Amino acid sequence: MHTEYFYFLLFGIAFLYASVGHGGASGYLALMAISGAAPETMKPTALILNLFVSLTSFIQYYRGGHFRWKLFLPFILTSFPLAFLGGRITIDAGMYKRILGILLVVSVIRFLCFSNVQITAQKRASTPLALLIGAAIGFFSGLIGIGGGILLSPLLLLLRWADMKQAAAVSALFIFVNSVSGLAGQMTIGLPVTPALYGYIAAALAGGLCGAYFGALKFGQATLKYILSAALTVAALKLVFV
Repeated sequence: MHTEYFYFLLFGIAFLYASVGHGGASGYLALMAISGAAPETMKPTALILNLFVSLTSFIQYYRGGHFRWKLFLPFILTSFPLAFLGGRITIDAGMYKRILGILLVVSVIRFLCFSNVQITAQKRASTPLALLIGAAIGFFSGLIGIGGGILLSPLLLLLRWADMKQAAAVSALFIFVNSVSGLAGQMTIGLPVTPALYGYIAAALAGGLCGAYFGALKFGQATLKYILSAALTVAALKLVFV
């Protein structure tokens, strides 16, 4: 598992996810699952990597003037406490892998179908609906070990509450805060992590910094998008059916 190929793939996943405002947890989880990582270390490791990558992505999009506090706040008000609750819950390893497999399919759909969506007329966000969505995604995020951006950003685009860059900015901070909350919940029951965590952080942070920087320019993302989608599909099939 601890080979140069693993770190190279980790860098690539962080690069692509950060370029669209995501932390990359679903990609890290897929990579760790394929590499044979211990299930109990996957969740906290992915959340920790999320912190570094999502924060670098948020800073880049915030500097670009794409962040909207009014859109962000209703989601995080309910997601933060429920991500903590989800982080405290440990589910059966077999069920965990199947849920993760389904999540990876969502990730593939996100990259293939929502990478170049153009929103011509935005709608005003519904606060009650945003609170409900935040609660559902927050709990699921803490339970599985993701930040929730892979679920939130497509919804923002489908509901026409944000354009691509606004969705990326809101999702990035959403991921960071949920990851903090999920980790806090995880810490109440123990925080097992791989000894190679520092190396993972270095690779993911480097990829995140590059991805966040080049995100607005769409630098070389067409090929990377399809490669990552294919890899996630293989991982999803393995997790669900094997």
